[in-house]
Amino acid sequence: MPLIKKVRDFEPQLGANCYLAETATLIGQVRAGDQCSFWFNTVVRGDVHEINIGDRVNVQDGAIIHCTYQKAPTNIGNDVSIGHRAIVHGCTIQDNVLIGMGAIVMDHAVIKSGSIVAAGAVVLQNTVVESGSIYAGVPAKKVKNISPEMFAGEVQRIAKNYIMYASWFQEGE
Repeated sequence: MPLIKKVRDFEPQLGANCYLAETATLIGQVRAGDQCSFWFNTVVRGDVHEINIGDRVNVQDGAIIHCTYQKAPTNIGNDVSIGHRAIVHGCTIQDNVLIGMGAIVMDHAVIKSGSIVAAGAVVLQNTVVESGSIYAGVPAKKVKNISPEMFAGEVQRIAKNYIMYASWFQEGE
């Protein structure tokens, strides 16, 4: 059973048709929209600031979402995929974004709509990732623009697939 924990009078709030794996953890000031999924061993910890998550966001296995006390909330838009073991901390992620496996996004970074942060990339504090681009490396730098085919084949495909995957797990509930 997932751990949904109230902290300082704040309890996580979930929209309609969300899926939480048995080992997912949501704590405190967390608001998630509709059709979100929180997979095995994810931690979304809104104990020190707020975490706002839009619709159709998938937080994949082992990912961590947190924030910085009194300084940096975390805001995530719609149709966002946060890859396995990624860390998203005190930043803003706009709509239609893919955060790759093992990527780290630090405080006050802004990941603009329609972009990809590559697997293993480290987006440093205060970095602005341009809309429609791919950032990779340590520290993350722009490597190229996203083609329409890559946007449809990666960003949109993964977000849609995770809604389907969640439905497989919800069927047995």
